[in-house]
Amino acid sequence: MGLDMTDEHDEVTPLSEYARLALSRPEPDKENIMCVIDEACSSCVQINYEITNLCRGCVARSCYMNCPKDAIRFKKNGQAMIDHDTCVSCGICHKSCPYHAIVYIPVPCEEACPVKAISKDEHGIEHIDESKCIYCGKCMNACPFGAIFEISQTFDVLQRIRKGEKMVAIVAPSILGQFKTSIGQVYGAFKEIGFTDVIEVAEGAMATTSNEAHELLEKLEEGQKFMTTSCCPSYIELVEKHIPDMKPYVSTTGSPMYYAARIAKEKHPDAKVVFVGPCVAKRKEVRRDEAVDYILTFEEIGSILDGLGIELEQVQEFSVLHTSVREAHGFAQAGGVMGAVKAYLKEEADKINAIQVSDINKKNIALLRACAKTGKAAGQFIEVMACEGGCITGPSTHNDIVSGRRQLAQELLKRKESYETMDR
Repeated sequence: MGLDMTDEHDEVTPLSEYARLALSRPEPDKENIMCVIDEACSSCVQINYEITNLCRGCVARSCYMNCPKDAIRFKKNGQAMIDHDTCVSCGICHKSCPYHAIVYIPVPCEEACPVKAISKDEHGIEHIDESKCIYCGKCMNACPFGAIFEISQTFDVLQRIRKGEKMVAIVAPSILGQFKTSIGQVYGAFKEIGFTDVIEVAEGAMATTSNEAHELLEKLEEGQKFMTTSCCPSYIELVEKHIPDMKPYVSTTGSPMYYAARIAKEKHPDAKVVFVGPCVAKRKEVRRDEAVDYILTFEEIGSILDGLGIELEQVQEFSVLHTSVREAHGFAQAGGVMGAVKAYLKEEADKINAIQVSDINKKNIALLRACAKTGKAAGQFIEVMACEGGCITGPSTHNDIVSGRRQLAQELLKRKESYETMDR
């Protein structure tokens, strides 16, 4: 419903009241991108360390001697135990036990977060620190209880469609790997939902490619050692919040969504623009872009189709203007941006060493931080994607990762003969 349920404790209010609130709001919630439902966040361990039966009850008692909070107690048989009321999960006992009797029990969401943006409060409920969060969605996918979710704009979009407002969907290239029917039928389903038109974000990818290629050449001519891509909004959040020294090295070129939105506004000046993709972090980018009004994920589109009873196999195909260049659809997978820029530069690309950082994890963050600090990198052009494998494996996809990758590859192969060589 698009309501922020953080710290919501009311168990009496009926769902109909929440629906009324969702339908009566003039604009979507602009406070938070994600939230944690505290009622669902209660089953994970409260303390990350536990002493097992492997404890020998040794005389040295290294766990006890090294604990800074005096949280180690002893049973009558001499075995150690942890006082959970005192323990702060520092892990010193775990490291000091010579018998490896103390085990680390990870909390899925905390373990998945690469920037330590999610942690428990005094009641054991996880909270997301917006000042640290890069909206990669890893915590959301890691939570086994579904306690973490993104704040949806589905109600807002459908309500405006129901009122007869013009709504144009600009759809990310990774749509090619999401639904097991022809892409024409998928776009036809968008029309049945009520969208006025459908525009491929791949059209905007062409502008991103040319602008980023020219910017790269300019930066290298000026003596800058390397430049990174700017397409991934999660990476932009990482730079803003955790690696500010990287800012001079990040391309200033807009993302494909940025350019596609302007194509949509030019074609339909009186319509609202809705970005559709697999990304949580795009919600933050949309807030910064005045040309994009709403955002839906592939997962939400799947839910809308189910709710409206739309069977994709029975939908009449809707033809949209397809980009004629393969590289534009290649943005959906890791290496796609890099490949598009190199294809655009043609012979000049031979002089440029391009590398990719596919997956924002702790190791890759350390690598990027080192590059920013030293001003040096293994390549002159670095493509950075928050999701391993690129957007096709985003946190809010409709299809599973393996099937999505396979389907994308098949779709690109089908179009092989119709694609043209990229012109400069």
